[in-house]
Formats: sequence, structure tokens, C-alpha cells
Amino acid sequence: MTACIVGWAHTPFGRLEGETLEGLIVRVATQALADAGIAAADVDEIVLGHFNAGFSAQDFTAALVLQASPELRFKRASRVENACATGSAAVHQGLKAIAAKAARIVLVVGAEQMTTTPAAEIGRNLLKASYVREEADIDGGFAGIFGQIAARYFQRWGDQSDALARIAAKNHKNGVGNPYAQIRKDLGYEFCRTESEKNPRVAGPLKRTDCSLVSDGAAAVVLADVATALKLGKAVAFRAAEHVQDFLPMSKRDVLKLEGCTQAWTRALASAGIALSDLSFVETHDCFTIAELIEYEAMGLVPEGQGARAVAEGLTEKNGPLPVNPSGGLKAKGHPIGATGVSMHALTAMQLTGAAGDIQVRNASLGGIFNMGGTAVANYVSILERIK
Repeated sequence: MTACIVGWAHTPFGRLEGETLEGLIVRVATQALADAGIAAADVDEIVLGHFNAGFSAQDFTAALVLQASPELRFKRASRVENACATGSAAVHQGLKAIAAKAARIVLVVGAEQMTTTPAAEIGRNLLKASYVREEADIDGGFAGIFGQIAARYFQRWGDQSDALARIAAKNHKNGVGNPYAQIRKDLGYEFCRTESEKNPRVAGPLKRTDCSLVSDGAAAVVLADVATALKLGKAVAFRAAEHVQDFLPMSKRDVLKLEGCTQAWTRALASAGIALSDLSFVETHDCFTIAELIEYEAMGLVPEGQGARAVAEGLTEKNGPLPVNPSGGLKAKGHPIGATGVSMHALTAMQLTGAAGDIQVRNASLGGIFNMGGTAVANYVSILERIK
């Protein structure tokens, strides 16, 4: 392990009226440094995760973080982007700077403001995370893409509508306790399972409750090398941090297997020297319920084609053998793209330090994170453990 999370900050996710992208960035940067007990002058590098793709007219955003303090002026600052895994890309970039001994302390911010964009433009912006040459004309935007994946999965393995509804209901139930979540309401299995005026079909077999939300929000973490972290108030170490990139076109791979996800988990578990069963919980990328279902298989929780078993048998419930998305996941929490991966790391650090409040997993000692961009094109897995 070369680095630790030593502080964090998180805004609520949702339709944040009266907020600006700049304001969100500055707020979490300021709060994360304060939480870590680190002066802005001691930061060596800044990494901002911001997808944008048209959501903001301001497309040169890394330097906005500097506005959190005059002492950040002249610090190295870069923006990174890797579709819906942009936040984790920023975190991992910070880890690399520390591993290379180019930095001792790195401030990582993830942010997105999506709700001020008209609905039609939102769809077009999100499709920029697909292989435009072949996939841009799929009806329903990114929901249409995952609707196709769900339809193919149903064709191969049978109707999974019950399983998808259970995943949605689980995550919404978990999200009730998350003060940062966009939806804090237990919708229940029957509502999620039933197509209705309030829960219409969106694309393929996917209903509204199968789709994550368009959101505004920001999160930040402060990273420090281990020696520095151990002198601070808390230290959550990276046992592993793996990034696997797959082909962009869905036509070049079997999208029902999410092989990049499998590779990332396999490498991370090997690097950490643990088995999946050693994890206390997982925060995984449920942009759509079908994604979480297939991720159960890709991470090795259940065999291929048996994702429904994981949720039917309660394996992924908050009090189950491997709680998945105790935060409520993207499904309840929301999905401001650049902020999502940073949020996953911040919330996992909260769990491991016993600071997760009503979403706390009992006796949490090892946390796993899977954040993906596109249809499992960019795949990031982190495994975290508290050392102080």
C-alpha cells in the first residue's frame, strides 16, 4: 500500500437549485481539506474528475479547485475523464502521483452538474460515452443501450424482471439512511416490479426504477502517503487499485459477461491477497439494475447466468454475507458522473471508520469498490482498509 484516504467531503446529490459547478467544486475541496486537517499550502497536486461532454459551458475546469484557497495557487492541477468512471480515474491518478513520489498529498475532487441541461441534450451528452459510430442511433440513449443488454440477457438466461425489481428495491431501501442520496424513499418490491404510470417502461424490459438518476453533486477525498497518513487523525489505505480498459464497441465483445469487470476484480483481489468473501461490503456501479445483476457474476459472487440468485437468496442485502450498495448505490444516491467514483471512495472510507451513520455496515473492515465507464469499458476496482 502506498497511499491512504485521510479526509473527505460530499454534497447531497440531486437537482441542486441555485448551485453552480464551480461552487460545488470549491465547497467539497474546502471541506475535505478541513476534514483531513491539512492546510491547502501542503497539497502537492490536485486532480479533478469532470466528465462534462456538454453539461457545462466551462470546459477547462481543473483550475476551479484552486478557488477553494489562495494557497492552492500555482499547485499542479489536472482534469481527468473516463466516462462514468471519471471519479475513480481521478482517485487512481492521485494514487499514481504518490506512488511515483511526485506528491505526498493529493486533493481529488469529482463533480458534475447535469440537471440544468435540457433532457434531449442530456441523452446526447451521455451517448458520447458509447461507440458513437455504431451505437449513437440506439433509441433511448444510454438507457436504450442497457435496455438492449437486458433484453439479450433475458433471451439467454430467462426473464429476470423479479431480480431487477429486487435490486431496485434493495438499493432504495438502503438509500433511505443516506443523507446524500437523491431519493430517500423505500419504494418497495411491488412498486419496482410493476409497470405503472409512475414507473413506466423506459427501454427494453427496463422501467424507471431500473435506471439511475440525472444528478448534480460533488465529492472529494484527500490522499496522502502512508507515513504522512499515520500522523493524521484517520487513515484508510488502498490494499489494491486496479484499472482495466476494454474495447469501446459492444460489437467486439460479449456485453453479457462484462469481462473488463471480471479482470479488474481478479487483479485487485490477487493484489490485495484476499478472496471476495473477505470483503465486508461492496459499492458497485448500478447505473441500471441489469448492470448490478451482471456485476454479481463478473465479480465472482455467483456463476454466469445466476445473478438473480444473489439477490433472491439475500446474499447482497445490508445484513447479508456480502452487502452490495449499502449507500443505496447510483440507483438511490444519484449519478453525477464526475462525482460518482469519488463518492464511492468517500462513502467506503466512512464505512471503514465507522462514520457512515444510518448506512453503516456492522464490523466493516474491508470495502470493495467497482466503478465503470460505458458498458464496462473503463473498469476500476479499489479495495480499502482502515489502518488508523
